[in-house]
This record gives sequence, structure tokens and C-alpha cells, in this order.
Amino acid sequence: MNLKKLSGWAAAAAIGLVLAGCGSLSGLPPAPKVAETPDHRYLIGALDSINIVVWRNADLSSTVTVRPDGRISTPLVEDVLAAGRSPADLARDIEAKLGKYIRDPVVTVVVNNFQGSFSEQIRIIGEATRPQSVPYRQNMTLLDVMIQAGGLTEFADGNAAVLVRGTEQGKQYSVRLKDLIKRGDISANVDVKPGDVIIVPQSWF
Repeated sequence: MNLKKLSGWAAAAAIGLVLAGCGSLSGLPPAPKVAETPDHRYLIGALDSINIVVWRNADLSSTVTVRPDGRISTPLVEDVLAAGRSPADLARDIEAKLGKYIRDPVVTVVVNNFQGSFSEQIRIIGEATRPQSVPYRQNMTLLDVMIQAGGLTEFADGNAAVLVRGTEQGKQYSVRLKDLIKRGDISANVDVKPGDVIIVPQSWF
């Protein structure tokens, strides 16, 4: 997923927030109850902390933070692209580079502190208590996301909220956050997917 697409969806989300506040998105279809991603694999993101273990070579093992440019540097290996790659893929790349210096290197990459790539994050904007980006986790639901965002503000029109699905080219769905959070209606809970944007408009009355 490229930055141009992400920017386009962000713009669509901002427009959607305005329209939702005006009540013109009431005709949106409800978000699918089930949106599983069984094949999802975590992709490393900028600012992730990763532990690189080189078997039988403690001096080459290290814990590093992925730089804002998405790259890392480790002993004997400089400027390796890490962001947007799975831990296993990064490990194989480091093995190939270390193979120039040591015989048959075996590398394991473990993510310690998760941020995730931008394409994997779920964004909550508008009248959430703490608007933010949340790293996607397997089997994550709308309720999980809203708990991390601290719920809704007193000015939120929760039942006019919109879910913009990045994996479906920005298709929009309605979600009932007020029913879910304020009324405890668990039937309003739905699965979320990597790249979703949740827009919570302000109530006008």
C-alpha cells in the first residue's frame, strides 16, 4: 500500500467526517459483522523495537529501534529496510548480508514494542476521547479499538460514526458506537481490519 493511496483515503475520511456530522451518510450499509483476516502477518513499522538474535554470535545480536525512515543498522549490517516487512523476511535478509562475514548465520527477529506499518494501523479520528492510531491485532474488534481510544466524548454522535475500509478502496460503512459503548449493545460490535479508519462525528444537537 503506497502513501498516495493512504493520503487519498485520509482525505476521504475527512470529507466523510463533515458529511456524517450533517447527517447525510445515514444511508451507508452497516459494517460486516465478520471481517476476519486469517492470513494476516505482522509487518514491522517505524519506531518498532526489534530484537535481532544471531545464533552462537552474541556480539552480533542486538536490540534496535526502527528509524523514522524505516531502516535499521546492526553490527556488520547497515541501513537495512525493516518497515513494511515481516520479521521472518527481515531475518532472511540479515542472514544473507551476514553470510559475507560468518559461515551459515542463523538469525531470529522478534518484535518487542509494536507500532506497525502505517498500512496496518487502525485510525480513530473525531469525537473519540483519545484520537489515535492503533496497531492491528489478530481478531481485533471495534470494541477493542474504542477501549484503547477511551470511548466517546460527550459531544460525539456515536451512532452516526463511519468506518472507512482501506482494504476495500475506501468503502464506507456505518457503525453504532453509541449503542455499543453507552448502551452495552454487543450486537453493534464488528470485526476491524488493518487499514480501517473510524470517524466519529460531533452531534449537532
